[in-house]
Amino acid sequence: MTDDEMEKSYRSGLPGILGVIDTAISKIEAVILAMGVLLMALNTVTNVVARFVFGNSIMFSGELNRILIIMITFAGIGYAARHGRHIRMSAIYDALPVGGRKVLMIFIALFTSLVMFFLLYYSIVYILDLQSKGRVLPSLGLPVWIIYLWVPMGFLITGIQYLLTAVKNVTSHDVYLSTGVVDGYKDTETEV
Repeated sequence: MTDDEMEKSYRSGLPGILGVIDTAISKIEAVILAMGVLLMALNTVTNVVARFVFGNSIMFSGELNRILIIMITFAGIGYAARHGRHIRMSAIYDALPVGGRKVLMIFIALFTSLVMFFLLYYSIVYILDLQSKGRVLPSLGLPVWIIYLWVPMGFLITGIQYLLTAVKNVTSHDVYLSTGVVDGYKDTETEV
């Protein structure tokens, strides 16, 4: 199944309200990521055409792409966590029996969730500091702190996702990398 098919058919494996929250966040992330990538592509192409055809760049193009990169990056960390796509150093983990992997995965998910909530706190402190300085983007005139609002939202969503992964591992028989991805390796060899 491709990433697009997974996202369209994504239904949380969590029970009750947790599953509803997980599925809702998934849909919001998909819209944010799709719109962000499309807007960045449109902005970049439009700026290139304007520069080479009309001889003038769009003055706010760089600032808009900066905003979109921040948005895509921090919406994307939650998406990657939901689909079990973060980088893993798994040599010790893979050598453990199923029970050991389950305990370690619960610990990893809870620890990562705590780290995300810790970074959430400090990102809010950073944004409040930026807000107090009153800096604005030169072309768009937006206060700089507004473009960084995606950072705490990304950390919040990712922290929730890892917390839900820990819950999923506590309440299920299998070991889960995320709420919808069972631990294991796919055979990726293909013949040419």
